[in-house]
Amino acid sequence: MSRLPLASIPAGPVAVPGAVAELAAGDTVTPVWRNQLGGLTFRLEDANGGTRYVKWVAAGTEIDLPGEAERLEWAGRWAAVPRASVWGSNADGAWLVTAALPGRSAVDPRWTADPATAAAAIGRGLRLLHDTLPVQECPYDWGIERRLRGRDEAARQRLGEPPAVDRLVVCHGDACAPNTLLHDDGTFAGHVDLGSLGVADRWADLAVAAWSTEWNYGPGYDGVVYDAYGVAPDPERIAYYRLLWDLA
Repeated sequence: MSRLPLASIPAGPVAVPGAVAELAAGDTVTPVWRNQLGGLTFRLEDANGGTRYVKWVAAGTEIDLPGEAERLEWAGRWAAVPRASVWGSNADGAWLVTAALPGRSAVDPRWTADPATAAAAIGRGLRLLHDTLPVQECPYDWGIERRLRGRDEAARQRLGEPPAVDRLVVCHGDACAPNTLLHDDGTFAGHVDLGSLGVADRWADLAVAAWSTEWNYGPGYDGVVYDAYGVAPDPERIAYYRLLWDLA
């Protein structure tokens, strides 16, 4: 099973939505990411070196930015995640403004040139998140039934019966390589894009985090993620949660 990355750093000119231009209020606006649903992330830099980020999605897109703001506020009590400051919507789309975190994305050119270091930071950062966020206090669900809601019976039949839960944790929900930040010394710095954060088996995150190293670095780094996390690969759970990722 393989997959091509569906999100990337924009390679050409990007039209800045009116709401983003208004939020920038004269700050320098740089597009830094486009996701698979067409959502955009912009970096806003003011004259004093201050930095913010704006996520923007077109109206009708199945991305819940107010829900992400709530999750960031909840998770931010324990974990290194961005602080949400402003969010809203209009007829064209919705937006979420967050403060910058220190560090660079694991798909920054600095780290695609050193994928072993980046993959290890992804594994360690994910373990830290799973060990730190309190499952019993988490109000958000990312379980299998929630993710399959609205999917047809054919998808459920293809997926089959789930493996037994290994360990319930508060999952990131989109633990792909771009959503881990690293300090310049290669240590884990933080997580971004937590719009799907919720309780699930840890393999729902682990299987996709390791898989994403293939999309972003090439083959051979999935084992680095598992080693850094501190777990042996579990082929049954890996296969199941990767197929769930595709179907859901």
